Order: sequence, then structure tokens, then C-alpha cells
Amino acid sequence: MAIKIGITGGIGSGKSVVSRLLEIMGIPVYISDTEAKRITNTDEVIRRGLCSLVGHEVFQNGELNRPLLASYMFGNPEHIKEVNEIIHPQVKEDFHQWAIRQQENQPLVGMESAILIEAGFRGEVDFLVMVYAPLEVRVERAVKRDGSSRELVMKRIEAQMSDEVKRNHADFVIVNDDETPLIPQVLELISLLSKNNHYLCSAKKNN
Repeated sequence: MAIKIGITGGIGSGKSVVSRLLEIMGIPVYISDTEAKRITNTDEVIRRGLCSLVGHEVFQNGELNRPLLASYMFGNPEHIKEVNEIIHPQVKEDFHQWAIRQQENQPLVGMESAILIEAGFRGEVDFLVMVYAPLEVRVERAVKRDGSSRELVMKRIEAQMSDEVKRNHADFVIVNDDETPLIPQVLELISLLSKNNHYLCSAKKNN
């Protein structure tokens, strides 16, 4: 039975780097953002739900009309909630099926999601890892990576759950501040999980 690791962190924290390191070390990781985009284009439940909510023009030539959906959601928490209620359950199910396929040969599998807690995915994982970086480091990374303005990046950060709340939910914190070496922290995480694998499996069976 595979132990499921949740990997979360805010914009620019470097959770993708941590996920890549885990994959290099032999632990498969489900990248929620990438898979959600795939599922949104292919899953009939999502397609019907979004068409009912936004209109049939939300899909054009079989592809999601992202600008239209973004316009529908922008600045409207109720619309965001409605869209998430259509997409998130299907992503959860896809992750569940993916994990089942992996766990025959893998003692550990991961799920990376910036909104793992907010989306209600916390119950899908057994152990939650938060990737932390100081605010200024995160902003600089996001500006460079996305070509966005500092103001836009700050708005996106402010819309996310705070690091303090994420830290309170986390079982393990990896510091990615461009000064603290990452690999020793990831190795420590894997060692901790390997030592506690029997305990976590027993806890899963008893829940």
C-alpha cells in the first residue's frame, strides 16, 4: 500500500523543484495543475458541468476557452467555488486511480498542488509537505519565471492561503530559500517516511 505524500507551497516556493527531486529519487509525483488541465479538456463530467455553468462557448474546437473561463471566475468568489466544485472531484478521482496504478511497485507516491489544502485534497494524502521560501524570494522567482509584474504576482500571492496556515497543516517543512541545501532535506524526508512507513500504513488501515 503506497503512502501518499502531498507537496504544497505558494507561488514561487519551489514545490516543482522538490517534486522533480523526488521523481529523480524514484518517487512518482502527480502534478495536479498539469493533470487538471488535461482532465478539463477530456472529462465528460467536467465538460458538461462547465458548459452548463458558463455556456457551450467555454469549449472551442474541443479545447477549453481559458480566457472565457478566467473572465467568468475573475473577482467572483462564488463563480470560483462553482468551477472548483466541478473540477476538483474529478481531479481527486484521477489521482486516486493514478495512485492505485502506482502502488503495486511504489512504497511512496506524491501529489503536488499549490491549493492542496484549499481544494480539499488534504484527505487524499497521508503526509503533507510544505515547501517554504521567504516572500521576496518567491516574488522574484515568479516575476522572472512568468514575466509578470511585481504587482500582479503580489495579488496572486495574497489570493492564496498564507504560509502560516499551510505550515500549521504540514507534517514536514522544506526550506527553499536559495541558501539552505535542498537535497539533504529531501533525503531526510524520504528517510523519515521510510522509517514510519509501517506506522502510516497501519493508520490508513484503521481509518
